[in-house]
Amino acid sequence: MTTTATPVPASPDRPAPSDRGSGVARARRDRSPHAPASRRRRPFAWSVLGRIAVLAAAAALTLGPVLWTLSTSLRAPADSLRLPPAFLPLSPDFSSYAQVFKQVDMALLVLNSALVTGLIALGQMVSAALAGYAFAFLRFRGKGALFSLVLATMMVPVQVTIVPVFMLIRGMGLSDTLLALILPAIPTAFGTFLMRQYFLGLPAELAEAAAIDGASPFRIFRSVYAPLAMPGLAIVGILAFNFHWNEFFRPLILTISEQNFTLPLGLVSLQGNMGTGSISVVLAGVVLSMIPALIVFLIGQRTLRDGLTAGAGK
Repeated sequence: MTTTATPVPASPDRPAPSDRGSGVARARRDRSPHAPASRRRRPFAWSVLGRIAVLAAAAALTLGPVLWTLSTSLRAPADSLRLPPAFLPLSPDFSSYAQVFKQVDMALLVLNSALVTGLIALGQMVSAALAGYAFAFLRFRGKGALFSLVLATMMVPVQVTIVPVFMLIRGMGLSDTLLALILPAIPTAFGTFLMRQYFLGLPAELAEAAAIDGASPFRIFRSVYAPLAMPGLAIVGILAFNFHWNEFFRPLILTISEQNFTLPLGLVSLQGNMGTGSISVVLAGVVLSMIPALIVFLIGQRTLRDGLTAGAGK
């Protein structure tokens, strides 16, 4: 006696065997009135809206002063203090930018700032790499206490150490020179801490393998770890460049002659005697001073992002 299998009819909740796992079956289940509500309509996420609102407010607070500076620099000097102020100038006026080049030697100021910040950034990259490697891999007595002392210097403001630094610079015969701005800024506690943490995230087996091959500690650093630490060094260099490009306090104390002024110090002369200068001209100089730092950030932003997220997946 032969029995025949009766096919099971397909239902809206149970697709036919031939359609199981196919796109047709999934589409049929999604259109079914018995499908879960999350498949038919995704509920509104208030948390996403809250995050967007917070980010929008933070972006407005951050970019608002920059946009206002750019807007005011494009107004005529007579319209810079008019009330009520207009956020967007109806007729942009570029005469304030021309006045900046007439009142100060922008080429000399930019050259001094580029030389000072470039050498400081390069020096901090070298010193931070060497010190970070030593604190990460070398073994010597008092390493922990010395590293704690280095970190403690981050809590000392520059206003506290400026007088001893000035006396040392004067004793070395470097008063009113660009070297007076470069040499004291090369040691960096933050860069040392950053590079130490970056080196600790690299495999220690590389140093052991190189030591077995007879490489010295400096050779291991130069040939093995320094190339791997380039993203971390880029972070140190970019942060140092942006900080010292805008530095005002140390150049004000350590330099006297105008030929050694950096850009932030030279732009002060745009204010005129007793602040009688045009605010449009002053802000035009500020906009011009932001361009080099912005270019450096745009060029190194990918390297900066890769360095900051290098250890995220570990």
